[in-house]
Amino acid sequence: MSQEDRDLGEQALSKVAEAGISSQLDEVVDVDVDIATDPFKLAQGELDSVAVNGRGMVMEKDLRMEEMHLQTGHVGVNPLSTVFGNVELTHPTDATAQVVLTEGDINRAFNSDYLQQKLQELEVSIDEKPTKIYVRQIEFSLPGDDKIFLQASVELEQSGETKQVAFTTTPRVSSGAAAPAKRDRHQVLLENIEYHEGEGLSPELTEKLLEQARELLDLRNFELEGMSLRLRKLEVASEQITLLGDAHIEQFPSE
Repeated sequence: MSQEDRDLGEQALSKVAEAGISSQLDEVVDVDVDIATDPFKLAQGELDSVAVNGRGMVMEKDLRMEEMHLQTGHVGVNPLSTVFGNVELTHPTDATAQVVLTEGDINRAFNSDYLQQKLQELEVSIDEKPTKIYVRQIEFSLPGDDKIFLQASVELEQSGETKQVAFTTTPRVSSGAAAPAKRDRHQVLLENIEYHEGEGLSPELTEKLLEQARELLDLRNFELEGMSLRLRKLEVASEQITLLGDAHIEQFPSE
């Protein structure tokens, strides 16, 4: 329905929910919350559905989403809270979730101060000798064919030499049997490593880069207050990754 046709009560609640979500973000281009109900159902504490659509949403640690979409079914709310313009759930609700990340989003995160600090002064073995290295730059790209490409420029502390390591890997979703039971979440596995350069440089460095890539693709990074996300499916296309999952919402964010 058009904005003009929406009930004023829906509009007021939607605006409050939009403000609550925006307050959780470092940056945002746009957040739209569409609450579907009618005045009678609202008075009874019933919402037909809630849809959240966001663009350019930046979480802490410089993690950016090109898009986020959440869609619930029926939602029960405290009718008294709606009088004051709040969305207070009477019981948790579930939703479908979709997060779209671009090459630029992931490159931004890889080269953020937060991750760069974790990739400095690494102790690895090169030519069977303990060596301290500094990761100077990381390039992440999505060339298609369901693959991820990673390239890192590293400086060896002792010699000052700069070396390159580059490889492709294939992501897939695995049931998180080893994950905490309370989350029963699904994780991204990165398999079938094919080196393009620096194959023999350091297996420890490769694993460290894979670890950071897995961390960035963890759907938990994009949880808002009162929400938990579980990854169900991952789609890798040229220049973007789409994470599909399930959301369990205890409460909608408030300002």
